[in-house]
Amino acid sequence: MSVFQAGNTAVITGGASGIGLALAVKCFDSGMHVLVADKDAALLAAVPKHVAQLAKDSTPAGSVTTHMMDVSQPDDWTALKAAVEAADGPLQGRVNLLVLNAGVGGSSPWTDTAAFRRVLDVNLWGVIYGIAALLPTVQATAARADAPSTSIVVTGSKQGLTNPPGTRPAYNASKAAVRSITEQLAYDLDQEQSAQKATTVHLLIPGWTFTGLSGNDPIKQHGDDAEQRPQKPAGAWWPEQVVEYLVDAMKANKFYVICPDNDVTEEMDRKRILWTAGDIAEGRKPQSRWRPEYKDAVDAWMKQ
Repeated sequence: MSVFQAGNTAVITGGASGIGLALAVKCFDSGMHVLVADKDAALLAAVPKHVAQLAKDSTPAGSVTTHMMDVSQPDDWTALKAAVEAADGPLQGRVNLLVLNAGVGGSSPWTDTAAFRRVLDVNLWGVIYGIAALLPTVQATAARADAPSTSIVVTGSKQGLTNPPGTRPAYNASKAAVRSITEQLAYDLDQEQSAQKATTVHLLIPGWTFTGLSGNDPIKQHGDDAEQRPQKPAGAWWPEQVVEYLVDAMKANKFYVICPDNDVTEEMDRKRILWTAGDIAEGRKPQSRWRPEYKDAVDAWMKQ
């Protein structure tokens, strides 16, 4: 049974914009009770309006509440857990869908240890803290007598799979670690649970998506002034497309949800991932896909 059911609950970090906001709308449209957590006060304040504007059904049975927090701060997770436990109505002590989506980008030169710390604190520790704080609540929800569906979604990145060179080694490393942690979480839960009471785990790996990290401005995008709305690059997907791809993959119980976009197909992603794994298996130099001496071999591989 899909977790997107009326009466179910969702907690979404980084939910005030981009993929998180699109997912909040999906949950709301499904009649779910959604708690959106974010650290941006202006975006968070606009969430109820944006959800109402974007929702397809004007009268769902769900609801949306907001919670300000910084996912890199353990005390904020303690406060979020307390808010879930103390919430009125269906959200009280229940989390059917936990989405650990908050993340930051930015460059991180090798000598800038503060930049490394900032990226790892949000992208990696934000996931670790989230699992530690709310996994027990998700498991308790799954164990209820009415056996509701429960799922955990963690947002990764293709850069955590293929590790492209450039100015973002901290980002790549954070997302590679997120992948490792989420894989192990899925394995551990599979060993502990019965099929009837299973919490499914999914690693969402978006393609090029038009979010705040790629030039979008959520306030302007959903504002009333059409002339001020940012224009999506042709190659990128809308966040809503990513969410629909995710929902279909969750219905099929896929762990790896590797999204294409308008420039990169599923087959291209598959070949890039296999080539990267081959650096280790074949003893090539690291990041060989971007080295001039491997260009002809890479081109031939991608054309196969």
